[in-house]
Amino acid sequence: MTLGGLTGHNREWLAELNRKAKGPFTLTFIAETLGVSKAKAKSLAIFWVTQGWLTRIKRGLYTKVSLGTMQPGAQREDPLLVANAVFAPCYIGGWTACEHWDFTEQIFSDVVVFTTRRYNSRERRIQGINYIVNTISPKRFYGLKTVWQGAIKIAISDPSRTIIDIIDNPSIGGGIRNVTDMVNEYFEGDERNDKTLIGYLSSFGNRVIYKRLGYLIEYLNINAPEILKICYELRSSGYSMLDPILPLKGKTIRRWNLRLNASLEGALK
Repeated sequence: MTLGGLTGHNREWLAELNRKAKGPFTLTFIAETLGVSKAKAKSLAIFWVTQGWLTRIKRGLYTKVSLGTMQPGAQREDPLLVANAVFAPCYIGGWTACEHWDFTEQIFSDVVVFTTRRYNSRERRIQGINYIVNTISPKRFYGLKTVWQGAIKIAISDPSRTIIDIIDNPSIGGGIRNVTDMVNEYFEGDERNDKTLIGYLSSFGNRVIYKRLGYLIEYLNINAPEILKICYELRSSGYSMLDPILPLKGKTIRRWNLRLNASLEGALK
């Protein structure tokens, strides 16, 4: 589809929309920006999408078309901007945050997002991208950094909070072996902050994390005696899985009340 011609109000309205829109936008944004009704905004959006001046991300959510684009329908918005618009209030976390903080050299095609909103499915596909959606309570919305993605500010878990999240749920770190490497990168790198990490552990409210983190610190021979002491003292009773998504098997390690149901062979040591 090639770009269609515009005249009169349509050209003025589209120019105004292009000036004001800094990322994905809704019909409400169109209506308020142009001073028209919601019904008029919808008809304009449909027309502009048909003519190739806008791209529809999902129902009710649109983005501008770059000048010179020959196939507007194939244009894709930045996945982090899409997540920020679709799942708000939210933050980017898991392996996506690990990529941002250089805890991993792996390239993950899916985007991990945390939100207070509930969805029927944990995975949503938008513009060919899978979003792994994790619903959390508002009290766990802490430990975030604001970063700029183009002209839009988005929230992403800071380095210490990222580590807490992937230890709590290794699946969003690509499994416990990947998490092991990421934990090592955190402790060996410039983003390490023991005081912040201890504070987040205390606030999170899941004592299983103490077991997994303590075990990984010992496995990786990381010099973190204060954290190790806290992990040992506050570990929960009863046995937990090293990786909760894997089958119930493997030997147990009494010191950490863990069942080692995953092999860390190949992980850094």
